[in-house]
Amino acid sequence: MPSYCHVTLVGNLTRDVELRTTKDGTNVCDLGVAYNKKRKSQDGGWEDEVSFFDVTLWGNTAKVADDYLKKGSPVLIEGELVQDRWEQDGQKRSKVKIVGRKMVMLGQRDVQPATERPEPEVSQPSAEGIPF
Repeated sequence: MPSYCHVTLVGNLTRDVELRTTKDGTNVCDLGVAYNKKRKSQDGGWEDEVSFFDVTLWGNTAKVADDYLKKGSPVLIEGELVQDRWEQDGQKRSKVKIVGRKMVMLGQRDVQPATERPEPEVSQPSAEGIPF
């Protein structure tokens, strides 16, 4: 029987994108995404439950992420789960992460709070040259 693994995650970046280039010139970046959900507590109130995921993006997707995303940016990631395995201090370790195949930016680039935005320049139409 064939295996299939597909993940869709919508959340906010927990840190700035870390872009690097492999020896053969391929872009790769690592980022963290936080997923928030509300759940009812035992006392009947609502509380936030946050989960954190490590994501790796490759190629042009990695470059676009580096150019346009920063800590706090909302993003949608589609990809697959991959388990990294390594040995550290004689102990076998492993970690599951997401390798993103598709990334959709959900926010705007470099949005400033409304209080910091400059007032737009409004030009008044001139009455010159308007026939009455």
